[in-house]
Amino acid sequence: MLVIPAIDLKDGQCVRLRQGRMEDSTVFSDDPVKVARQWQAQGARRLHLVDLNGAFAGEPVNGQVVEDIARACPDLPLQIGGGIRDTGTIDYYLKAGVSYVIIGTQAVKNPPFVKEVCEKFPGRIIVGLDAKDGYVATDGWAEVSSVHVIDLARKFADAGVEAIIYTDIARDGMMQGANIEATAALAAASDIPVIASGGVSSLDDIMALQAVARTETGAGIMGAITGRAIYEGALDLAGAQRYCDENS
Repeated sequence: MLVIPAIDLKDGQCVRLRQGRMEDSTVFSDDPVKVARQWQAQGARRLHLVDLNGAFAGEPVNGQVVEDIARACPDLPLQIGGGIRDTGTIDYYLKAGVSYVIIGTQAVKNPPFVKEVCEKFPGRIIVGLDAKDGYVATDGWAEVSSVHVIDLARKFADAGVEAIIYTDIARDGMMQGANIEATAALAAASDIPVIASGGVSSLDDIMALQAVARTETGAGIMGAITGRAIYEGALDLAGAQRYCDENS
């Protein structure tokens, strides 16, 4: 299982939000490239980037920073989400050196778009399903839909999606622990690999997710995204990845 550091970009800075609220952000660095290099040095095998401004704008806003990170860490796979609503944006990020692009809002509002871009960019598309009480949220988490996360995931069974990132909004940035039960339920209901996100705040969370990932039910859990915990020192990235490697 991969332990994936998150770099959330707002106004060119590396920040963390609480429950997706733009007005409740903590700035951790004004040099995201330096942060990316730091996580790579500590053993990260993939980085999770989010253009927070872009998620609300519906188009890239921090694209230059993403380009800078890709240039500085050419051997580190990057996945990027936030405001990716068309093929032009996907093409832009892939040409910039990003490995995977994350489709969130469009996956809810226009599911056929996912199949279309999976065919156009095979092996490069991840679907981001951000949920509150089991229902998918869109537009930078500003709107909660009537679509259940598992029902939507099943729509992409044969689309060619590389992975699904499941985020529990209520736990994101709150240091309250991951929603392991919901993550496992999604992994069991779908053949698409699942990456857990939201509330991953300690080695205990990593251990619990890894334990589930070793079972038949949770075998689809391939990674866990963590943000605030590694920035505040509650979780040691290198130690967490080492634990996963030794207990896979």
